[in-house]
Amino acid sequence: MQVKSRHHLRSDDVSELETDLSDKLGVSLDGDAYERVEFEDADREVILIDGEPRVAFFDEEAFLTVRGANAYEPERRLVTVDTGAISFVSDGADVMRPGITEATEDISPDDLVVIAEETHGKVLAVGRARVEGAEMAGNEGKVVDSLHHVGDELYEFTA
Repeated sequence: MQVKSRHHLRSDDVSELETDLSDKLGVSLDGDAYERVEFEDADREVILIDGEPRVAFFDEEAFLTVRGANAYEPERRLVTVDTGAISFVSDGADVMRPGITEATEDISPDDLVVIAEETHGKVLAVGRARVEGAEMAGNEGKVVDSLHHVGDELYEFTA
């Protein structure tokens, strides 16, 4: 991912970002320097917090990256998958109902969600929900479209 531009965020933009992610995910961002990075070859923008890619824009909506979610441990919009789903989700597969052990009830269709594994709570991916959180677990059907996962280009990006 070739960097096109990089600039510091103004304090009011930082406050807006912190409030937005606190409301969505129940996290408190903590950093001294916030920089917005745009790329030559990708539609996505990233926010570096103290030099680490912690936030990205998915369809112009700010949300934690996998690295950001592992750093800040979200309490809301969380989908948990069993050990059998780990390799699939980590490779970018969409999330199917049989692999889900639980999902927070604050999830609505089209919400961005964090996908974590059940044993250690490590975040594996970020996706977009197709159904409400209460309807996620079950026997069949795709319920989360994967947008970003461990090992992808965004995950591997370093400033």
